[in-house]
Amino acid sequence: MMENDNIIKGNSYTDHRGSFRFVNDFKFEDIKRFYSIKNADTSIIRAWQGHKIETKCFYVSKGSFLINWIKIDDWDNPSKDLKKNKHVLSDQKSEILIIPPGHVNGLKALEPDSILISFSNMSLEESKNDEYRFPQDYWLLEQ
Repeated sequence: MMENDNIIKGNSYTDHRGSFRFVNDFKFEDIKRFYSIKNADTSIIRAWQGHKIETKCFYVSKGSFLINWIKIDDWDNPSKDLKKNKHVLSDQKSEILIIPPGHVNGLKALEPDSILISFSNMSLEESKNDEYRFPQDYWLLEQ
C-alpha cells in the first residue's frame, strides 16, 4: 500500500473568531477506543509495535510526528530489509494516517509537547491479544 492510500485529508477554516481543523471523510463507525501519546521529549522513539488484525489511525492535535510503518512478511522472523513507508503528521495539516492490519509502526515527535491521537478498531483486550513488538533497533526509523 502506498503512503497516499493511507492518508485521509481534511481541511481547516479560520476567521476572526479563530480556527478549526476537520477530517470529515473519517468515519468512526468501527472505532472502539482512542488514546493520546505525548513523548517526554523529541529524542524518544516509540518502535516497533504492530498488529495482524487491528487497524490504527493517527491524528496530530498539537505539533508534529514522524511516523514509519512496515508491512510484515513473517511475524516470527520478519526480514530486516522490508520497505518502510513514512509520513509526517502535523497540526498544520488536517490529516489522518491509517496503519492497516499486518503492519508495525514507529513514531517520533518532531516538536516539543507534540500530541498524537490514536484511534483503534479493537477494544484494549482484543488489542492485547493481537500485539506484536520488535526491538527499537530492529529497523531504523527513516527520517
